[in-house]
Amino acid sequence: MTTKKAVQRQGFRTSESIVYPAHGVGRIIDVEEQEVAGMKLELFVISFEKDKMTLRVPIGKAAAVGMRKLADEETVAKALDIVKGRARVKRTMWSRRAQEYEAKINSGDLIAISEVVRDLYRSESQPEPSYSERQLYEQAIDRMARELAAVERTSESEAVSKIEKSIEASPKRKRAATAEDEVQDEAA
Repeated sequence: MTTKKAVQRQGFRTSESIVYPAHGVGRIIDVEEQEVAGMKLELFVISFEKDKMTLRVPIGKAAAVGMRKLADEETVAKALDIVKGRARVKRTMWSRRAQEYEAKINSGDLIAISEVVRDLYRSESQPEPSYSERQLYEQAIDRMARELAAVERTSESEAVSKIEKSIEASPKRKRAATAEDEVQDEAA
């Protein structure tokens, strides 16, 4: 049995876009009450349209699972600055780095996700990434773009373009690419 409840709970309201760490950006479509094991429980009903998924989160557990409002413009600007930086790749085994990247992506933290995008981005002049690197990069840029698109009210493809333009516009990236080209020219 479900009944429609008040519009706002725990600082979240229906029709608001939110970030759920394990799934990215979703929209609260309803607040409903269900009876579970004899107890009445209020739930946020969250829709993830792109994944064609609906999630029900107990209102009391929203903060514990890391559900949060969309990032503010200052955080978005900081994330776009981070992707411009030089890739910081640790000299550890790929499996270990992959786990760390996965944890950052699933944290739901826009800054952590932007670090993954920065570290895994490959320009045309760089060697082809491995399948798992490409998968993690796609996952990270998708999460980042979804939040950017929701904050700036644009499409996801426009958000991806903006992120990639930020990366490519980075003077650090340009210097590194120029240095790589010179090494390749000398080798030829």
